[in-house]
Amino acid sequence: MLHVSRWRPSKMVSKSALASVALPAFALAALLASPATLEAKTITAVMHSDLRVIDPGLTTAYITRDHGYMVYDTLLAMDSNFKIQPQMASWKVSDDKLTYTFTLRDGLKWHDGTPVTAEDCVASLKRWGKADGMGQKLMDFTASLEATDAKTITLKLKEPYGLVLESIGKPSSLVPFMMPKRIAETPAGKAIPEQIGSGPFKFVQADFQPGVKAVYEKNKDYVPRSEPPSWTAGGKVVKVDRVEWITMPDAQTAANAVQSGDIDFIENPSFDLLPLLAANKELTIHTLSPLGFQTLGRMNFLYPPFDNIKVRRAAFLAASQKPVLDALVGNPEYYKVCGAIFGCGTPLATDIGSETLVKGNGMAEAKKLLAESGYDGTPVVIMAPGDVVTLKAQPIVFAQFLRDAGFKVDVQATDWQTVVTRRASQKSPKEGGWNMFFTNWAGPDVLNPVASVSISGKGKNGGWFGWPEDAKMEELRDKFVRTTSPEEQKKIAEEIQARVYEQVTYIPLGQYTAPSVWRKSLKGVLDGPATPVFWNIDKTE
Repeated sequence: MLHVSRWRPSKMVSKSALASVALPAFALAALLASPATLEAKTITAVMHSDLRVIDPGLTTAYITRDHGYMVYDTLLAMDSNFKIQPQMASWKVSDDKLTYTFTLRDGLKWHDGTPVTAEDCVASLKRWGKADGMGQKLMDFTASLEATDAKTITLKLKEPYGLVLESIGKPSSLVPFMMPKRIAETPAGKAIPEQIGSGPFKFVQADFQPGVKAVYEKNKDYVPRSEPPSWTAGGKVVKVDRVEWITMPDAQTAANAVQSGDIDFIENPSFDLLPLLAANKELTIHTLSPLGFQTLGRMNFLYPPFDNIKVRRAAFLAASQKPVLDALVGNPEYYKVCGAIFGCGTPLATDIGSETLVKGNGMAEAKKLLAESGYDGTPVVIMAPGDVVTLKAQPIVFAQFLRDAGFKVDVQATDWQTVVTRRASQKSPKEGGWNMFFTNWAGPDVLNPVASVSISGKGKNGGWFGWPEDAKMEELRDKFVRTTSPEEQKKIAEEIQARVYEQVTYIPLGQYTAPSVWRKSLKGVLDGPATPVFWNIDKTE
């Protein structure tokens, strides 16, 4: 429900912007012009999803990660050359590679005005290390992590580990964001009680309306680094007073609104509307994430029918990437059929085990294997979000693959934030759980076997949603991080990919890029693997 009595619109939304809107005209006009926007330089953005989960340690959903970058900061960060750089802290490494010492820079304050301390950061790293796949692996190799004084964090390893800096400086979900100790000590899996960070923006809790809008104000006490911004590294200089994320689930409404100037930015416009938007000389269309995304399907290993490996294999053999990508993207300029679980064009890319996915020739074998599996007709419950442009097609297309192979399918229409919440449930499908969902990983999140949480074999003890338990996979991941030889890493990565497809740990469904669109009144929009970010952007009238 919209509460419009406190809002005073400065102008009516254009007729074109209201052409297909689901909200009443007066309500949308109120949404787009609060009193604060009349007095402040404000960016109004339509993100890929509405924001509901606001604890960035609770979900890998990218809208929550994006919220995290607004409110929180990180000790280290990755630049556009894939190099880890100091952000909140610099570091030194001992000669034996077993001790990492991080020193906080001057000028760091939490949004409540208290200073950032090493104890805060240690607590934040420990909470992240329980929830994140890459963090879990780092903690497996950690002997101790402590604050040795107010500005010094000391990490001691049990044995050399080659991904310490890459883990703490990882750009995407789950990001090791820093927060005050009292908040970071919230148990992993329980939502933090307040949004207090040290980042470039402050979250305006009073204006937060889940499903409607989220509001951020410039953190005037933030001291940015002096280096130029580069991906998530460098100086986070805020050049506007306020950023508002407005929920517009209808793609045509959002396109009309950005053309009329009622909003400034759309993260993921519908692919079929790109030609229309490209014709508008007042707009810029650009792909912000050069590494793109991998789209994928994930099964629930805890319950029938996908607790049976033969059933999982039948579903895998029935799948084909091109029909999914055609429905999701349409234009081959923006997608690539790719069987490499670590991404095509990357150092660890291989096509091992992917033939039926990339050629679409496995249906006959899928039918045969399903008949042999003992499948009893248990319906496959698929969660199908209809409110996110880049997640609408996959459940529908994959459901038809399953039906063609002989499965019964129950496609349950929902929204993405419900999927984000429901996929964490380990209840049976009959009790409100699920059998399958679909999501997208940004390129950095699948670059190697430690970053990619989709391949984890930790089961219910720290594994990602779906909870496959695979000791062999964990042995291979440990083997990967213990070697520094690129040739040996490549060989282990091939073994891991073969294992993923054999066990059907997950089903990669291809790669794509997703352009964003914004009005040319916005200057300084940054590229990166965790975009959009809203520092460095200025707005002219």
